[in-house]
Amino acid sequence: MHELVGALRSYAWGSRTALAELCGRPVPSAHPEAELWFGAHPADPAYVRTERGKRSLLEVVSAEPGRELGAAATRFDGRLPFLLKILAAEEPLSLQAHPSAQQAAAGFARENRNGVPLDSPMRNYRDDSHKPELVVALERFEALAGFRDPLRTVELFRALGVPELGQYADLLAAQPDSDGLRTLFTSWITLPNTVLDMLLPAVLDGCVRYLTNAEREFAPVARTTLELAESYPGDAGVLASLLLNRITLQPGQGLFLAAGNLHAYLHGVAVEIMANSDNVLRGGLTPKHVDVPELLKVLDFEPIDLPLVLPEPAGDGSVRYRTPAPEFALRRFDITAGSALVPLTDAGPGIVLCTAGSAHLLDGSSEVRLDRGTAAWISATDTDIRARAADGPATLFCACVG
Repeated sequence: MHELVGALRSYAWGSRTALAELCGRPVPSAHPEAELWFGAHPADPAYVRTERGKRSLLEVVSAEPGRELGAAATRFDGRLPFLLKILAAEEPLSLQAHPSAQQAAAGFARENRNGVPLDSPMRNYRDDSHKPELVVALERFEALAGFRDPLRTVELFRALGVPELGQYADLLAAQPDSDGLRTLFTSWITLPNTVLDMLLPAVLDGCVRYLTNAEREFAPVARTTLELAESYPGDAGVLASLLLNRITLQPGQGLFLAAGNLHAYLHGVAVEIMANSDNVLRGGLTPKHVDVPELLKVLDFEPIDLPLVLPEPAGDGSVRYRTPAPEFALRRFDITAGSALVPLTDAGPGIVLCTAGSAHLLDGSSEVRLDRGTAAWISATDTDIRARAADGPATLFCACVG
């Protein structure tokens, strides 16, 4: 058991205050801070503090996979199969989806054969893994995720009162299924600029009018559309966002995204866990590369209900966030001040992350103190890990192999 130092990632959509405040650093930060990575991803591994100094978690796991990962070393080719993050979105992320395992393996091999450099902005597949992911809100968290029921989208189009949307409402009403959504999405994402420059302003004007009316059932959608258009003027992804579920997560609620789900995180701070991959197919709301044909191969157009994951009592004082992903499992421990030592069952191999308060982790004679925004690496050989609150209530997220 060792302290784990996360890797800080700066992206334009990040926050200058959220991660700094969470980690107890001066506010505001010099640059937008978007993600704090706790994992062994080659692009930016976390570091383990050991008696011999600081070592990359990637190096630690690669040197002795059997010791560090136990049985999971055989299942996942000696690699830590998940990446744990704290994500802080001040502005919307790009509209995106992730490939299935088969699609990722095929796409990665194809781009390698074609000589596309791994760091090329034109690269779609940076590894051969899929990327199922789960976010758990630490505060109110806003997102777009999955295609809405087409008939509800028809209601939205008609409520906006935009004549230019009439033909698209009729299209979906006549074919309210995944094929209809595919046809409409493909049409919108490939619109000529001359058509987009007429349709998008009309839709935005309709959103403004709608928000002045008494009937405001779709108000969150209308407001989001206007906000996206302000951040990404003239982007076809603003239109595409009208087809997606608009979701608000309350603290403690989760959202799971399987392969092919189109989504965009809009605002908020969350714990995120995913398969250890960096494969992203973008669909708009970004100046980065958008490969429409490849995106269409990956997308799942089947309409879904809100894909919420609610915490379930696990019977050991924790709550569990249940997903079908074999690479990871996530639990949350809320430890009260003055309580007895809390056993963190099945903690290793994995990572324990503190998101509120402070706590001590104990394993025999060793001890690690975790403050907000800090974490510990638990190897497969570490057993009987226990925790106690330090100065008041504490919240720990325990991420381990599924």
